[in-house]
Amino acid sequence: MMKQLSWKVGGQQGEGIESTGEIFSMALNRLGYYLYGYRHFSSRIKGGHTNNKIRVSTTPMNAISDDLNILVAFDQETIDLNHHELVDGGVIIADSKFNPVKPDGAKASLFSIPFTEIANELGTSLMKNMVAVGASSALLGVKPEDFSSVVKQIFSRKGEAVVEKNMQAIKKGMDYFNKEAKDEALDFRLEPVEMKGRMFMIGNDAIALGALAGGARFMPAYPITPASEIMEYLIKKLPEYGGTVIQTEDEIAACTMAIGANYAGVRSLTASAGPGLSLMMESIGLSGITETPLVIVDTQRGGPSTGLPTKQEQSDIMAMIYGTHGEIPKIVMAPSTVEEAFYDTIEAFNLAEEYQCPVILVSDLALSLGKQTVEPLDYDKIEIRRGKFDPSEELPELEKNVYYKRYEEAEDGISKRVIPGMKNAIHHVTGVEHNEQGKPSESPDNRKIQMDKRLRKLTNLAENFKTPVYKDERHEEADLLIVGFNSTRGTIQEVMPRLENDGLKVNHAHVRLLHPFPKEQVKEMIDRAKQVVVIENNATGQLAQLIKMEVGSDKLKTLNKYDGNPFLPQEVYQSCKELL
Repeated sequence: MMKQLSWKVGGQQGEGIESTGEIFSMALNRLGYYLYGYRHFSSRIKGGHTNNKIRVSTTPMNAISDDLNILVAFDQETIDLNHHELVDGGVIIADSKFNPVKPDGAKASLFSIPFTEIANELGTSLMKNMVAVGASSALLGVKPEDFSSVVKQIFSRKGEAVVEKNMQAIKKGMDYFNKEAKDEALDFRLEPVEMKGRMFMIGNDAIALGALAGGARFMPAYPITPASEIMEYLIKKLPEYGGTVIQTEDEIAACTMAIGANYAGVRSLTASAGPGLSLMMESIGLSGITETPLVIVDTQRGGPSTGLPTKQEQSDIMAMIYGTHGEIPKIVMAPSTVEEAFYDTIEAFNLAEEYQCPVILVSDLALSLGKQTVEPLDYDKIEIRRGKFDPSEELPELEKNVYYKRYEEAEDGISKRVIPGMKNAIHHVTGVEHNEQGKPSESPDNRKIQMDKRLRKLTNLAENFKTPVYKDERHEEADLLIVGFNSTRGTIQEVMPRLENDGLKVNHAHVRLLHPFPKEQVKEMIDRAKQVVVIENNATGQLAQLIKMEVGSDKLKTLNKYDGNPFLPQEVYQSCKELL
């Protein structure tokens, strides 16, 4: 029996590849296995090669696997593009419809199964994916009834007959494969595990759920890969809690509407990717100078311009921190797991209101769309903090023709926040520089007072932020410190034991607060390492540059990947060995 394996399904986009992986993985998740999934897809609605790689394990892991045990192919292109990943003794299960051919040098057994023919016999070729799931489950020794709850959940709205037909497709696929492979010594059965009721979700769903749990009730947004699932989730859920989602004409409108809603006292967010973030820059400055809370989710993807809309990249660091003109307080947070994405989203709303400034929650495509096993969330951990804001407070009566001092000088830089409708809280709001009452002012003295006040807000945030750096410190003095952010965390964690087995002492720092940068914590770990390698999915080493600016060090080496694919553990392992 196996402790873990890797399974991949591939074909043309639009022929059920995603649903095949979804049904396969959901069933295994409900059996108690840990899973990590990554979907490679084309930037078009239909057509082009797509695949879904699922790693299944009896123990926790959060990285895509180096190799492949089972490949399910709906076309020859899938075999040609992916067979090199297969281990010795691996298996290709292919639809006999396209007369599959095993390439020279392929390290696997090929089984030709009539997915489409069996599906047509049951009434529709659309069920060929269920036949493929059945054939796969035969290899793993998973029973047809283990898929029953998943099939019912997905197809029950179409009627009991459809549910039964899909279950038949799974059984027929399983029976056919068992007949074909009866003389083969194949054993891909996984060791049994205890059923735990863990969740299996993408980062975008965790962010959306975090927004809901954190009190957000309005989301204006424009659809864009890989952020759209946040909007789609909240379209379904927000109305149940008195909220709403509006699809705007563009990202500029989305950002300004979120600012307006927050100004009115409603927790609001918008979500986008790099191109949308570029359009929001002027509005982010408006949030900063008017000291209006704002939460933006940036799901990084390949750039520049339209770039690689459906591929992995981490190249927005400099844009998020320095993209706006002028100088404003700004917070940039970077969760590194699906679980962190949930809790960090809630914290983003708290910080936006406490510091009255824009907060950018940054993800990347692998974290936003990659699916991970998640332990049950602890809703008792949820805390709502609104800072210097109490809409029920009775304010002192204003003198005639005098405005409320919304931007009053404050030692910590944070003035008391009021919203429209509060008695005695009338004030002026403008995007130009202003005095304490919000009235436009070009006075040099006032300019300095207001700039200094705003920029004082974040003086101690890095020290007060919960876990600005995730630390895996195994040694007081390390031969190597590996640094990363966002989705590379699981890959780095998998590589560390391999390097340790080679006799190296390795520590790991994952940056979770990009701005204001936690320089003291990062510096302390760098000082205790002989060499430092910064792992990031971009061409110019933006995180390494940020560390050099904030900390300064001649130890830094960079490992950059910018071909649109996430890091594989073996790539990081080999590169670290070479760099050392």
